[in-house]
Amino acid sequence: MLNFLPGPIIFFISTCLLIINTVLWAGLISIGGIIKLFIPFQGPSKALLSLMNRFMWAWATCNGGILALIAKVEWDIQGLDGLDQNGWYLLISNHVSGFDIAAQTYILRNNIPMLKFFLKRELIFVPFLGLGCWALGMPFMNRTSPAKLKKNPKLKGKDLETTRKACEKFKNTPTSIINYVEGSRFTLDKHRRQQSPYRHLLRPKAGGIAFTLSAMGEQFTGLLNMTLAYPDADAKAKEGVLYQVMSGRVKRIVVRVEQLPVPVVDSEVYFSQAETRVEFQRWLNNVWLEKDQQLDEIFKQYIADTTDKK
Repeated sequence: MLNFLPGPIIFFISTCLLIINTVLWAGLISIGGIIKLFIPFQGPSKALLSLMNRFMWAWATCNGGILALIAKVEWDIQGLDGLDQNGWYLLISNHVSGFDIAAQTYILRNNIPMLKFFLKRELIFVPFLGLGCWALGMPFMNRTSPAKLKKNPKLKGKDLETTRKACEKFKNTPTSIINYVEGSRFTLDKHRRQQSPYRHLLRPKAGGIAFTLSAMGEQFTGLLNMTLAYPDADAKAKEGVLYQVMSGRVKRIVVRVEQLPVPVVDSEVYFSQAETRVEFQRWLNNVWLEKDQQLDEIFKQYIADTTDKK
């Protein structure tokens, strides 16, 4: 392990290794995606897609190896029992740092199908990463802002139709879709500006989940509610949690996964009746309230454990 080195050097080494890891596997996935365009038969095409998902599995596994190299991390994980690699899952999670995706894909790589993300359309132009995500069938979304809708009402419903088309490709292959319902990474500044009612979370947004559930809700095996915490990271530090992880300063990562019933969302009812939207938002707020309380317990337990060690 490299934790005897100064933090900035560890950060430089881990960043280089993560970039090399991503370029290698994303490059192989991209080549597979291009070849797949020219395969007319479903059987070989599906086999190639399976191989590309194994490349993503390798990427996630190597990320875990890089983390083990730079720090002696204690993984505190609960709730993975009963998950199925041949199932369909919608995963909702709090969003703490830029390391979250690497942590979550590593944790879940042997329990559920490899995670898929709804990405901003602009990200397709990110070298290697964008093409790799496209090759794996991850949908690139062009969200219509309220301002654009006001100027052009004809765009209403276009996002839902785009989501439906994106989800069609997932119906024949076991898939896990992740949604960061806060819409952004947690920072103390965002928390303050939002006047969030939660201690450790931003306000959740129901629209993204509703879009996905209305498109393929009946397909999902389960809804996974993941709570992610880096209890020894300093949220007030200007470097941010990502830097603290990649410089070897984070020693514990806590993950709690809860399986919830999949809510039924009828798109025609949801998007036409304000009362239905309010009820769904209230359900999500309650999930977030419980998540906030769970995070409180995680941080209190960490303080108690470190106090006992002293």
